[in-house]
Amino acid sequence: MPDQLQKTAPLTPSAAPLPTAAPSEDIRVGRSGRTHSPRYMWGILGVGIGAQAAFSAAFQGIPTSGSIMQSAYRLSTAQLGLVMAAVTCGIAVTDVFWGILSDRIGERKVLITGLSGTTLSLAAVTAFLVPSGGNMPTYWALAVVLFMAGALGGCVNGASGRAVMGWFPPAKRGFAISLRVAAVPLGGAIGAAVLPPLALGAGFRWVFAFLTAITLLATVAVVVWLDEPPLAKTRKDGDQAATTVPNPLTRWDIWRVAITAFLLDLPQFTVLTFGSVFLHTVKHMSIPRIAVLLVVVQVLGAVSRVWGGRWTDNRGGRYRRSLVTTYSWIIAAAFTAIAVFESGPAWTVAALLVIAGFLSCGWHGVHYAEIATMAGAERSGTALGLENTMVFGGAFVTPLLIPPLLALSNWPTVMLLVGALPAVLSALLMPSENAP
Repeated sequence: MPDQLQKTAPLTPSAAPLPTAAPSEDIRVGRSGRTHSPRYMWGILGVGIGAQAAFSAAFQGIPTSGSIMQSAYRLSTAQLGLVMAAVTCGIAVTDVFWGILSDRIGERKVLITGLSGTTLSLAAVTAFLVPSGGNMPTYWALAVVLFMAGALGGCVNGASGRAVMGWFPPAKRGFAISLRVAAVPLGGAIGAAVLPPLALGAGFRWVFAFLTAITLLATVAVVVWLDEPPLAKTRKDGDQAATTVPNPLTRWDIWRVAITAFLLDLPQFTVLTFGSVFLHTVKHMSIPRIAVLLVVVQVLGAVSRVWGGRWTDNRGGRYRRSLVTTYSWIIAAAFTAIAVFESGPAWTVAALLVIAGFLSCGWHGVHYAEIATMAGAERSGTALGLENTMVFGGAFVTPLLIPPLLALSNWPTVMLLVGALPAVLSALLMPSENAP
């Protein structure tokens, strides 16, 4: 056993040294002291995917019902933008905290606390904040409770990723993290497929009841199955020494990578939050067709995340930054084409939006694997917390930027300024492949 604990992964141009406490494939002992079979790491990955997908169905699924919500809740475009931004704002302001807390006290406590709070918040919306009879909830009350759901549910982003980093050996971490991150568009696809029909056919009480139920199931799964990996904590705990791995928050190279996540989330959430509004109001497409297109975006985005993780793992973890940079340029080109051909045939514009959308959703797998590897498994919670703060910061500001831009200009301008320009900046900011 001592010899096994000394194994480390070979360094790649973009990888920081991993702590010696990271487990090899032969280690099956959790921090609780329980032993597990070699298949246990895949069970942990399943728990992480389930938790992430359940939460993603809420924060990405609700915007797919944006045009229906606007009518049901009698919202102006600005009010709709605020409501749709509430969940992602909550995530953005708490994700670094959850990441640091995961490194300090472990993923299990963090996930149970956060997911329980999210379940209660969504249950409160179901019970009190849906249009019913003569009752019309105020938009600010809905926004406040959704903000709380996001602030608490944001725990799944860093904590579940840290659990995966801890249980998987270095040679499989890129693929494993990509699978876990693929749960975001998977949950978004579930939301896009289920929530609009529920909203149209049964009303928003059933929309939020569905989200409450799947979040509750994810919480139960964590309680029953999650054991923490045997990683060192980032503070002294009895006789256990504090980590010597540098704090990711003090490293400019990690900040550069994280900032590109913020930039790339602007085009992603241009599609996810206002893509349905654009296609419905400008191209006059029906809600069912738009829902199908958004499901396609999410499914292709998930496939792209998994493919990228597998492809870069097969090359020793190299080319992650290059892949993100390539995606950035293609995203910029796709949004520019949408702006140029905005008055063209509806299906041409829709096809371009699908391309821009799935590529904007598809970079996350290798991006998360890269920043977690740079930080080291022991500090991956903090690094993933920073990453998610940037990701959901972009998700938060996008629906707030678009309404005033539309008021001052038009959709082609939105596609250029919120879609193409951030992607170009991301390509320019991402460190080169051989940069330290």
